[in-house]
Amino acid sequence: MSVPLQANKQIEVVPYRRRYARAVSELFHHSVHQIQHERYNAAQLNAWSQAPRSSQHWDLRLSRSQAWIILVTDAASLSKICAGFINVETDFHHQGYIDSLYIHPDWQRQGLGERAYRQLEQWAKEQGYCQLSADASYLSRGLFIKLGFVQQQRSYQQKLGQVLPSFYMTKKL
Repeated sequence: MSVPLQANKQIEVVPYRRRYARAVSELFHHSVHQIQHERYNAAQLNAWSQAPRSSQHWDLRLSRSQAWIILVTDAASLSKICAGFINVETDFHHQGYIDSLYIHPDWQRQGLGERAYRQLEQWAKEQGYCQLSADASYLSRGLFIKLGFVQQQRSYQQKLGQVLPSFYMTKKL
């Protein structure tokens, strides 16, 4: 169940730093295992994320790309919660590929994914990227369509003997 954003909450989209690696790892694993969709069964979710990966894994993965963290700050306590993250590949062969966009289940459907994407798109335009692409899950496909992406084809990833269906989508900038 989503927790509605309240007036006393502030949202920031900040560049990724190593100190967020553990929160990203936990958020990713938790988000995957909270998926309830008829297109994904338990075996597929376990293949998608068997257990939280190490902080080192996530730091290496996100440091090799351009990444942002979505922080929700409670104005009263000033505590910050990692509510999501997004990253885009910067390597020449994969330039402009959105590798990850995950929002904690408690914060989904409140505009955080779109807000993070807008930050990424602005950065990509400043870098001179002419296109962005993503393999969208059944859950994120609607968001990517709303953001102006066009489905090019169905795509599939194989992990631990399980096939994870998705949609290869692109957007011209």
